[in-house]
Amino acid sequence: MTGGREMTGARETARPVLCLCGAAVRVGGRTLWSGVDLEVGAGEFVAVLGPNGVGKSTLVKVVLGMQPVAAGEVSVLGGRPGESGSRVGYLPQRRSFDPSLRIRGTDIVRLGLDGDRWGIPRPWGARRARERERVEEVIELVGATACAHRPIGRCSGGEQQRLLIAQALVRRPEILLLDEPLDSLDLPNQSAVAALVGRICHQQGVAVVMVAHDVNPILHHLDRVVYLAEGRAVCGPPSEVVTSATLSRLYRTPVEVLRTGDGRPVVVGHPETPAVQGGPHAIAG
Repeated sequence: MTGGREMTGARETARPVLCLCGAAVRVGGRTLWSGVDLEVGAGEFVAVLGPNGVGKSTLVKVVLGMQPVAAGEVSVLGGRPGESGSRVGYLPQRRSFDPSLRIRGTDIVRLGLDGDRWGIPRPWGARRARERERVEEVIELVGATACAHRPIGRCSGGEQQRLLIAQALVRRPEILLLDEPLDSLDLPNQSAVAALVGRICHQQGVAVVMVAHDVNPILHHLDRVVYLAEGRAVCGPPSEVVTSATLSRLYRTPVEVLRTGDGRPVVVGHPETPAVQGGPHAIAG
């Protein structure tokens, strides 16, 4: 087992869709992290974890081709970062939509198909029937049919996040990058969105890399984790990484991992290791 589910022999031997080998990043003359070795296969759910300021979002930027590595190698779908286009879906960090925003949820999803086109979007027609069907299909996939025709500003935080995930999925990406998608959601919605992402990942065969601050809402869905702290990284299956010994060694301070009645690990306490002198928010996570 590797966290979320049992690996099949075919998937174990398949070529990884994302590979980082000895990767390191420097920003402003400072090494954010180094020694990252990670392989992600199709249909795997991976979380990038750690306190604020350690470079979690920077790792996503590396995969997108927005941030070069200072050392090591990175391969995305067999090529260099930034070359895969719509084969990589991306949901950046966000704040809630203004309650007065009138654009409908279905239009938010549709922007994932034609939002990069110049001018007024073309009306639905015979040639675009397939695109319309895809929008409806992906809205149903994320469980947002009931709210899709409401103004996005009137949707709850969880409904908005489902619609944005649908937008990122609408072009059928092979890799889905999610930057803090559970941020600002209450615990029930965190659990619901985490379960949704896990289901899409495992049923649709999409590799998911999710940046998160708290591992607990998503832990039992994960196949692999990447913990970043103090310029170092630990990668591997949750059963090997999410332990008191490993996390205490990484953070250089005691971190306790407890077990629930059904055997699931729960991380107690998340040390806020300062990124640089001056506090943990000096560099974006």
